[in-house]
Amino acid sequence: MTKPIFEVLKPGLLTTIQDLGRYGYQKYGISVSGAMDLYSMKMANVLVGNDLNEGVLEVTMIGPTLKCLHDSVIAICGGDLSPQVNGSSAPIWKSFLIKKGDTLSFQVPKNGARAYISVSGGFEVPTELGSKSTDLKAKMGGLNGRELQRGDVLKGTGIVLKKNIGRSPHPNLLPQFKNHVKVRVILGPHQNMFTERGLKTFLSSTYTVTPQSNRMGYRLSGPSIEHEKSADIISDAVPFGGIQVPKSGEPIILMADRQTTGGYTRIGTIISVDLSKVAQLKPGDTIQFDTISINEAQASAIKEAKLFWLLKLIT
Repeated sequence: MTKPIFEVLKPGLLTTIQDLGRYGYQKYGISVSGAMDLYSMKMANVLVGNDLNEGVLEVTMIGPTLKCLHDSVIAICGGDLSPQVNGSSAPIWKSFLIKKGDTLSFQVPKNGARAYISVSGGFEVPTELGSKSTDLKAKMGGLNGRELQRGDVLKGTGIVLKKNIGRSPHPNLLPQFKNHVKVRVILGPHQNMFTERGLKTFLSSTYTVTPQSNRMGYRLSGPSIEHEKSADIISDAVPFGGIQVPKSGEPIILMADRQTTGGYTRIGTIISVDLSKVAQLKPGDTIQFDTISINEAQASAIKEAKLFWLLKLIT
């Protein structure tokens, strides 16, 4: 039986419901969407006893103000956007009980760009094509296919179990979100379409996240990456973390709401375990790239998958 969990008093800058994404439909032109920072999203679900793929609220920079309508166990993971309950600091990376009548709000961001709010039992919204994720362009998923608005009421099961209160991950599992990051990439598939000087520029330069960055992609400013001849290719499927380089020579990192195909050369792809660092960058933050082998990237991905498998096993 579902119950009203939160009433939206203020929606924040951009607050949507997201899960791991809508896979299997890119060939039909439907974007994957899903959480930008999958690590924080999954950890938020673990802390309240949910399935890893349960939908959560993704909060961007300026958080919402939510009135609690039913006692619930929640967790807030990701960037520290200064959450408060009734005007007093609320914990992050730790599950806690929020009571009927309480107000959850956010103040000045301290680090990171996105926070994730999970509620025990999940939010009750329709599953469309196997996912609760909000696709704003297609107006699909989440709450009526859109971002939260003032007056919305979010429903859920309102499960309150004592064992889910006060959980937090080991300090070694807490990511550090910084204003400058170095991420690992697998070069290709079009590295042969760049000059040696262009590849060297890509791997030795610092790039800045521009204000023209969003859930679809991060546009970077910095030294131009030189092509051999053309920046154009026959449209090809694009992955999360793929790095396109158009004619301007300035890279674009493809993110959760990326288009399904793209016609620009891709110089590399950021490995999955480093994407949370990118997802937490803000305009003005900086990024550098380093290479990694496919075997090393796969080993890192397997290690993270095993971590969450073990966490779910013991909770």
